[in-house]
Parts: sequence; structure tokens; C-alpha cells
Amino acid sequence: MKKYLALVLACLLLVAMFAGCSSAPAEAPSADGDTPAAPAEGENVVKIGVFEPATGDSGAGGKKEMLGMQFANAETPTVEIGGVTYNVELVYSDNGSDQSKAVSAASKLVDAGVALVLGSYGSSVSIAASETFNEAGLAAIGVTCTNPGVTAGNDHYFRICFLDPFQGTVLANFSAEELGATTAYCLGELGNEYDQGLVNYFKLAFEAAGGTVITDSFPTNNSDFTSYLNKAKNAGAEVFFCPVSIAYATQIISQAASLGVEFPIVGSDTLDDNMVLDAIKGTNIKLYVSTFYQEGGNPEFDAAIKEYINSNAEAMTANGGNDIISAVTAMGYDAYYVALEALKAAGSVDPAAVKAAIPGVTYEGVSGAIAFDEIGDAIRDTAFIKTANTEDGSWALVKQQKAE
Repeated sequence: MKKYLALVLACLLLVAMFAGCSSAPAEAPSADGDTPAAPAEGENVVKIGVFEPATGDSGAGGKKEMLGMQFANAETPTVEIGGVTYNVELVYSDNGSDQSKAVSAASKLVDAGVALVLGSYGSSVSIAASETFNEAGLAAIGVTCTNPGVTAGNDHYFRICFLDPFQGTVLANFSAEELGATTAYCLGELGNEYDQGLVNYFKLAFEAAGGTVITDSFPTNNSDFTSYLNKAKNAGAEVFFCPVSIAYATQIISQAASLGVEFPIVGSDTLDDNMVLDAIKGTNIKLYVSTFYQEGGNPEFDAAIKEYINSNAEAMTANGGNDIISAVTAMGYDAYYVALEALKAAGSVDPAAVKAAIPGVTYEGVSGAIAFDEIGDAIRDTAFIKTANTEDGSWALVKQQKAE
């Protein structure tokens, strides 16, 4: 009997040893943005907040941005801080692509005790949540929120992407110089800081180049864009600029195809999405977008993220059902590593120390060199302009363009 008990105890010990040595792959957030289970008690853990939309109009883009962070976390799940190794836990909070939900989503991250925050996809929700992060003494690093208002007048919000004044100018110059347009029709969602800001910057640059601009706005939740497309046609527009959300962009493209419009559609970084490619496939619509990264820019990263997507059903779903690399995924990947650099530079998981360390962080990312200016904005001077191949639903690089 004693031998039998000893054998049982030995088996149980072996099971415990193997369980302790195993490692599970990084989990993605659920559809509502909830966070997976935390690491085992007793481990050194540093929490990075992920303030992104998993639902709403920008949910598709938010999931792709998070995908880059999730891949980076799976690739590098630990960080050395002050001579101590910490497991990095991503804490997700879904802002629902909605300014009214942004504050509660931000408060969830504050309550979770994160050391800093990444996000959001969408400038409006970033601006709405900014004061919540500020009051908690938390730094936030924007990934693709391009509106100047995100970092203006504060010392806690940073970002790694280019800004809308730059992006709007680049697209206006491209429309005038490369597309030969002299009349542009610009459409944005009413009350949306991102849309309206870009329309304004495009207008200023296009008119400065001698062009004529017609601006218009549509109400939130609008689904019929035929009147706006017809207005552009009747005005003799040679380019249709619409820096809108993915959900609106797919509707505009589909309805433009039905109307047989001949002018090219020009979009901002939000239109750089697989769902937009699906909408334009098989049509005669010409589409040009500005973005932060084009597949092929870093072959090693491209191969690794594609392998991750193709071996992970949740990642494949988050990416829209294919392995085309979105620029926001590359940016999410870079943002994660910038966060690690900030933690290492701080030598502490204390939010105040992390916030103080961020301005001095530099990082060579897959999307380019990353450093911050005195405002907290990324020092960037180039955008990728690419076009949609309507035959096979892929992107093709047109050029890298600077604002003149």
C-alpha cells in the first residue's frame, strides 16, 4: 500500500512539473474586448493597456491594429525592467468606436492598474478618453490616431504615426500632381474630428495649388451616398476625397460602382483595409489611399506575421479572413515594442516613471524609425500611396510621397 501511495505521489509530481513547464500561446481578446486570464499569481507582471475598438464602425481596423500587438506579445512576452524579468500582459478594453463609450473603456484600464496605454484606432475616441488617462497619471501612445488634437495641449499622449495636416497635404498634392485634378469633392462625417480635420487640410493644400474644392458632410449612420456621388459628378469633380471609416467607405465604393462614376476615389489611412479591397474587387473604381506601411517593406516581418495569421484561426478572423498585411497591423506591432522600450528606459513599472521616459525613446520599427518631437508626435516625413487592384483585390504601391 505504501509503495502504491508513493507511486501515485510521484506521478502527481511529474504532472505538476510538466504543467509548470508548458506555455500557452497568447490569447486574443473576445469580441467585446474582454481581457484573457492573467498570468499565474506570484509572477512579475507588467500590464499594458490596449484601448482599441473591437466593435462599432472602426471595429475592423481596431482588431487589425490589436493583431499587431498580439503578434508582438506572442513573439516577445517578457521584458527586462530594472534588472527584473516581467511577463507582459495586454489588458484589452473595447471603446466601441464611440466617443460616449471611450471614458468608461479608459476607466477600465485605469482600474486594471496598467503601466501605460496603447491606442486608439480613431482620433475621436482617443481625444474623448485623454483626460481620463491624464487624471490617472497614465501615458498613452497613439498608434494610428492622426488628428492633431490627440497630443495638443497635453504631456501624456504620444503617437507613432504621421499627422493629418501632413496626410491631407500629401493627398492633395498627389491628387493635383499625379491625378491631374483641378476640382475636388470632399466628403466627411458630420461632427467627426478625424474626417473634418482631413477635409480641411486637403482643402487648404488643394486650393493653394490652384484647385477648386467642394466640401460636404453626411449625418452619422447614413447608408445612402448616391446623392453625394451624383453631386460630385454634376459639379465636374475629378477626384472624390472621402477620409471616412471602413464601414462608410465600403458603402461609398459599392454605390459609386453602381452609378458608374469615372472619377478616382482618394482616401486616407482608414481606407487601407481588407474590407475595402473586398468592396472594390470586380469594379471599375479607381482608389488611392495614403498609409503607414506597405507589404514588402520588411520581408522578415511580413513572413512572420503571415505565418502567425495562417496558424491562428482567431487572428485570421480578426484580419478579415485572409493574410493581407494591413498597415495598422505593422503599426500595432511597432507600438508594442516602443512600449517595451519605454518600460526598459523607465527601469520601473510605475506609470509616472514610464511617462517621463517616453519622450527619449527611439526605436527602429518595421514601419520606419520612430522618435518623438517636443509635442509627443512622431517625427515622420513620408507616406505610402497605394492603389487597389480591382481584379485580384490586392494593394499595389504607387509611390512614397512627402509633403512639399
